[in-house]
Amino acid sequence: MSFENMSLGEFSAVLASRASVPGGGGASALCAALSNALGCMVGELTLGKEQYKTHEQTVLTLMAEAEELRKDALALIDADAEAFAPLAEAYAIPKNEPGRAETLEKCLLTAADAPMRILLLACKSIELLEGFAEYGSRIALSDAGTGAAIAAAAAGGAAMNVYANTRLMKDRETAGLLNKKTDELLEAYLPRAEAVCDKVRRALTH
Repeated sequence: MSFENMSLGEFSAVLASRASVPGGGGASALCAALSNALGCMVGELTLGKEQYKTHEQTVLTLMAEAEELRKDALALIDADAEAFAPLAEAYAIPKNEPGRAETLEKCLLTAADAPMRILLLACKSIELLEGFAEYGSRIALSDAGTGAAIAAAAAGGAAMNVYANTRLMKDRETAGLLNKKTDELLEAYLPRAEAVCDKVRRALTH
């Protein structure tokens, strides 16, 4: 049974257990999926309302993109778990066995790919939530803000899982490039997510 198809109760129970997967990467992917689900909710509560008619096509476009990201994020829960399995096997290879270092290095690179994809998806989610906060119904503004906060958490969590793999790589040039890309994405998108949250907080409290 894939993690994507588990109930929330089952998923959270496995996450809380000693099992190596799902872990931080899978949890981050789930957060990314939830952030896009909230975006779609904002859209659903906006469509058909006369006061938002001018931006209806924009909202429809945002919803279509968010729904695709929601599905992609759920698929990444399993992708992250599948990428970790070979890495766990590589660690179990006796340290004096020929080829262990090369196998481990390859597995680390593969294991870093899924959280990087989750990070990229979370950043795109933040972009969409900017739009939902701008054009969506005011009655669902808190949901757009919540989505942005969760997307930021997804991005931050995914980044930590990239770093967890790059720190063990022997190829420091490749590790450095991955870390640089991760740093740049966080520096660019976390402030954008916080700006959405600030906008929503101001609107709700003033």
